[in-house]
Amino acid sequence: MRSTIKRIMLKLIKLFSGYFILAYGIVMTINADLGLGAWEVFHQGISNVFGITMGQASISVGAAIILFNFVFKERIGWGTIFNMIFIGIFMDVLMMNNLVPAFEGVLPRVLMLVLGLLIIGFGTYLYIDAELGSGPRDGLMIALARKTKKPVGLIKNVQEITAVAVGFLLGGKVGVGTVMMSLLGGCIMQFVFKLVKFDINGINHRFIDDDIRFIRDKLADKNA
Repeated sequence: MRSTIKRIMLKLIKLFSGYFILAYGIVMTINADLGLGAWEVFHQGISNVFGITMGQASISVGAAIILFNFVFKERIGWGTIFNMIFIGIFMDVLMMNNLVPAFEGVLPRVLMLVLGLLIIGFGTYLYIDAELGSGPRDGLMIALARKTKKPVGLIKNVQEITAVAVGFLLGGKVGVGTVMMSLLGGCIMQFVFKLVKFDINGINHRFIDDDIRFIRDKLADKNA
């Protein structure tokens, strides 16, 4: 029992550490002020239209995507729910309290953007390695790829192009940084995964329906 509780606590520590580090990396790319990443363009557009923070916009979009994932019968983990809530909260805490620096020169801003992408990669590794479910946007990508029978890469590109286009129309900031993140984001994440010897194919997520089934079986055994 103690070993099980310890294992769960370690997973949760890894999960929330990953979310905080991921949020820190995202805010670094925002503060680099060279243009936002695809989803951040969309979130900023939403925040402009509804007068909410970018963190609140991230949470709202994540909630809507989880609903789509549920409709598409994509399995949802506790980590999916926590991802939707806490990355946005951490972003707002970091931004409102000016906990991430900002620089004036172009070179420092470019370096900050690249470092932010490295930090995002490490945060992503931590939260995925907790094996409690992928983020809402990744889940939607997988669900759409399964439904349309199209390659995941194509679906990811369509998602991000759509997010940038809609976000730009809503007032989100697009710039050279947006292009840099589109071109470098995947490569840098792959580099980080290789650096920490992380094989995503070895991940075995536990989903909410697994826990519901476990509790149901335990109750059935108790009443038998």
